[in-house]
Amino acid sequence: MNTDSIVTTQDGDVLGTLGDNGILAFKGIPYAAAPVGINRFKPPRPVEKWLHVRDTSEYGPTAPQADEANDPLALLPNVVIHGENCLNLNVWTSSLDGKRPVMVFIHGGAFKSGSGAVPIYDGSNFARDGVVLVTINYRLGADGFLWFGDGTPNLGMLDQVAALSWVRDNIRGFGGDPDNVTIFGESAGGMSVCTLMAMPAARGLFHRAIAQSGAGHSTIGPDTARKIGNRLAAILGVEPSREAIATVPMDKLIEAQNQIGAEVFAKPSTELWGDVAATLMTFDPVVDGKILPGRPIDCIEQGSANGIDLLIGTNTEEGNLFFVPSGLSAKATDASVDAIAKAYGLTATEAACYRDNRPSATPGEICSAIFTDWFYRVPALRMAEAHPGTYVYEFSWRSPAFQNTIGACHGIEISFVFDNINDPGVRSLNGENPPQELSREIHRAWVDFATSGNPGWSPYASDSRVSMKFGDRSSVTTDDRHDEIKLWDGVR
Repeated sequence: MNTDSIVTTQDGDVLGTLGDNGILAFKGIPYAAAPVGINRFKPPRPVEKWLHVRDTSEYGPTAPQADEANDPLALLPNVVIHGENCLNLNVWTSSLDGKRPVMVFIHGGAFKSGSGAVPIYDGSNFARDGVVLVTINYRLGADGFLWFGDGTPNLGMLDQVAALSWVRDNIRGFGGDPDNVTIFGESAGGMSVCTLMAMPAARGLFHRAIAQSGAGHSTIGPDTARKIGNRLAAILGVEPSREAIATVPMDKLIEAQNQIGAEVFAKPSTELWGDVAATLMTFDPVVDGKILPGRPIDCIEQGSANGIDLLIGTNTEEGNLFFVPSGLSAKATDASVDAIAKAYGLTATEAACYRDNRPSATPGEICSAIFTDWFYRVPALRMAEAHPGTYVYEFSWRSPAFQNTIGACHGIEISFVFDNINDPGVRSLNGENPPQELSREIHRAWVDFATSGNPGWSPYASDSRVSMKFGDRSSVTTDDRHDEIKLWDGVR
């Protein structure tokens, strides 16, 4: 046993693995007790301490979730590892000595899938460049976000708080600085970042934040949470309570979750589904008034995240991940453009601005552009407006996948951020020769931001609208696409 690779945590000793790259990895470290039995549907509880040195050479179990091999999101790699002790995390570090910046990554997956064990989230390259990198798992779907109005809501978010508390209490032993912690996440992970910025329980646990393709708007109210819960119970044939749902086998629960998702997509009625009708995300953080006092964007504007540096941004063609592989883009017509514009609050005249700016675009491409701005780009800019000093970026490099039609889609930037662009899991998206210089560029910006709070360009302001556009030739833009973004001035 290599005693140079042993770290003493508050719960017991852990043995890391030294890779050929000189990086130490500690995988599957539990930060809370397994959320099963009496711990099911309860806030995260302390893990039982261990007496012997714990081997951490393998990833731990991931949160229960569906096999989404036929889902468009399956274009983004995922890993599912079965087991009860899913509340675990992974650490990469170049040395157990020192006091280096810490970055904690929160995975995406619409709050119903994903894990910290995905190969492109391997933190070796962050560790190589002077960061202690942590990835985490948290409860998903019903286990993480089901709420009928009683008991504790937002268990998945409280898991994230527990993981950050573990980092505060233990990361010094891995060579990290608990007083310089940056949280970052993509999609639901980006939404989680913004939600943590609004949560009283998370205050003081991190100092900087990066939100990739997720902002501070994706929450639901208590009434919507009950609608989803009641429908879930009806599908399962049990009483509408957590206790009753806890008796259902996990595979049946996941099937029911998927069924609700399909029903919402088929008939996105506000009367039926409340807030979910707009986002199509059936499990979101709930604005309960206490754990989450309000919409993150509103809480942040009121000062909940004062003192926290923020970097936020999106990809140019986020919507293509959902429109292209599904065939929706190919089926779209001019009427589809008008319909999606109306659904998101634009008039036909305003939708024409998107057409005029893209004279050679198909109706599907225009639908995707409108959706991208409504769901991703505009919320990110609202966050920048609500939190002065925020840095904004846009990732514009276009994937060659689907005969060059999927473009700068949702999720395409992740492997670049981690400098893992040649991982086999993203070869179908990145192609055989993705631009290494771009990967180094955006990865370095993330490292610099975590180190100093400055990624290398000027903050966003309402009068300048400065943004870094990462692409084949990265450059700073000012007030980019002013005419289109202005159409959303009334959207908050």
